[in-house]
Amino acid sequence: MIDILTGFAVIALAVFVGWLAGRTGVLGPNARPVLARLNFNVLSPFLLFSVLATADVHALFSALLPVSAIAAVAMMLVFSTVSLALLRRGIARTTIGALASGYVNGNNIGIPIALYLLGDAAYSAPIVLLQLLLFAPVALAVLGATVEGRTSVRGILRSTFTNPIIIGSLLGVLVSVSGLELPAIILDPVQLIGQAAVPLMLIAYGLSLHGTRMFEPGTGLRDVVLAATLKLFAMPAVAWAVGAFVFGLEGRDLYAVTVLAALPTAQNVFNFAQRYDTAEVVARDTVFLTTVGSVPVLFGISLLLG
Repeated sequence: MIDILTGFAVIALAVFVGWLAGRTGVLGPNARPVLARLNFNVLSPFLLFSVLATADVHALFSALLPVSAIAAVAMMLVFSTVSLALLRRGIARTTIGALASGYVNGNNIGIPIALYLLGDAAYSAPIVLLQLLLFAPVALAVLGATVEGRTSVRGILRSTFTNPIIIGSLLGVLVSVSGLELPAIILDPVQLIGQAAVPLMLIAYGLSLHGTRMFEPGTGLRDVVLAATLKLFAMPAVAWAVGAFVFGLEGRDLYAVTVLAALPTAQNVFNFAQRYDTAEVVARDTVFLTTVGSVPVLFGISLLLG
């Protein structure tokens, strides 16, 4: 268990460094938008390409995948329904909130959690690939259409397939599916650049914490509470119930899908919110609340099912 806490401590340090940089002003007044553009347009595409190019895409057909997919989509649908019908939010803001409800941190938290709680880091691969290949492209297409005003089919397709994150993901999948093994002279520089993405995302997140109060009324607190409740409690409960009673999972497999569903909201959601200047505070507060709240939830699941 100490290794899981170590993983969270690493994340906390990077976020603290970002907050400290914001407080001291050492990076200047334009640090946040510059880091957001750097992460979205340069570093994340390199990271996703290197991850997917070396991944086993056959993991997408794991028996655990449909359970994870159903739990995530269910949370997104519940949030979207409440957001549009009751809270009267716009489509773009609802999209960010829906992602915050079901898009899990399968990389920098999911991998160590899978390794130390489940005994195999590969458990996180199916949900990571599902999010990169389905959830992210759909969400980015919706955000591109609503925020940038591209409502024609041609405009949506253009904004989708010129999106750097989607380009990096698709190219990585093509390399993986083809069975091509990239030589080190190509892969190593790409991985070097991509490895900067996660720490800079966390530092950018820390920057966003300076100068604003967390969970402040009037900034979307109801959205945050709804998204965090769905993410921390409803999603693992749905994953457990669907896995046990619909797909007949038991033992380690049932434990795995429940743990994966309890992971906190992914930092990518905040990255998307920054890029499209939409519901940034909602994404920020939900990431923070679910990251802190996931620790006791994961320990509880471990005690009950592990």
